[in-house]
Amino acid sequence: METRRALPARIATVAAALACALGAAAPARAGWTGGPEMAVKATYLYKLARFVDWPAGVYGGPTAALTICVQGLDPFGPVLDLAISGRTVGTHPVVVRRLAKLEAGSGCQVAYLAGGPAQSSAQALQAVEGQPVLTVTDEARGALARGIVHLQRVAGRVRFSIDASQAEENGVAISSKLLKLAVAVKR
Repeated sequence: METRRALPARIATVAAALACALGAAAPARAGWTGGPEMAVKATYLYKLARFVDWPAGVYGGPTAALTICVQGLDPFGPVLDLAISGRTVGTHPVVVRRLAKLEAGSGCQVAYLAGGPAQSSAQALQAVEGQPVLTVTDEARGALARGIVHLQRVAGRVRFSIDASQAEENGVAISSKLLKLAVAVKR
């Protein structure tokens, strides 16, 4: 069992290794900001899913993919693809889709809302309100629109807050273990 301190430290270690492996060879992409912080955030996206239960019928079958969608301008570049490569959450392989616009039927279990010209983060949140989607926002990309999970820097580290009432409204159940790791939980 990982302690409150061990999980973020392990995530940071994996993320730092990913960032070093990419180095200067990372291709330029729209919105790519690079660096170890984005590697940590990319790692969080699939790690968070391990602590979430979706309602029955969200997946097409017992081994259907868990889809992480990046809406808007992609701040991760290849780091997210490397972070999820070969990963599974339970019996579900993890895949990434990049979307200009997020809609209710997009097939995303996790959605990182970066915002972009086609749709703001706030509009993306509205589009999946009440849908079984774990929405993730980032204070670095705008503090006003907040998803179920909101990534933030605290004392130089990437941490997160959780809106448990929004999770319930969207029909996703968040493990008490994840709630304990959050810097703040809105109920």
